[in-house]
Amino acid sequence: MPPLPPQAPRIRNRFWPWLCRGLLRLGGWQLRGELPNLAKLVVIGAPHSSNWDGVWGLLMKVGLGIDISIMIKRELLDSPLGIILRPLGLIPIDRGAATDIVQQMAARFARQERMWLGITPEGTRRRVTQWKSGFLRIAHAANVPILPVFIDYPSKSFTLGQPVILGEDERDEVAMARIRALFRGYRGRHHDVDD
Repeated sequence: MPPLPPQAPRIRNRFWPWLCRGLLRLGGWQLRGELPNLAKLVVIGAPHSSNWDGVWGLLMKVGLGIDISIMIKRELLDSPLGIILRPLGLIPIDRGAATDIVQQMAARFARQERMWLGITPEGTRRRVTQWKSGFLRIAHAANVPILPVFIDYPSKSFTLGQPVILGEDERDEVAMARIRALFRGYRGRHHDVDD
């Protein structure tokens, strides 16, 4: 595992990262690329095609010792799994409620000295033709870059891309096409990212 950059938010516990790194080694998973030295950013991971993405992703996050808050549907945290998942920095999202999640997350970024927020842009494990634009709107509202993380099951790897800085006047559909194109060639457990 690469060392954490000074600006990255950290997990203070040493046991859990050690255990998770061991589980990742047993599973054959690896991290490629460099972690950016940024205090705040939105992390997007795709393709998201299986519940296993979350398992391996959480192991990678904890194994790195990095504190990434992850948006997750409220139903998972309200289930018995919530006992295990809540301490991992997961943020419950009620997808059916008429709440302004973008402004809530922007306010969270404003309050925190360091914050990395993880989102799956597909919003589901099923194959989709369009990604949800929430991650773009949050990044715009909080004025933070987006870090693409490419999930690839054939190589059992998470690959870190270069942070994407959104143009001030860049339209969402233009930014979406630009970011989505970065994910070509990576394959999830059940599908890749549709063009």
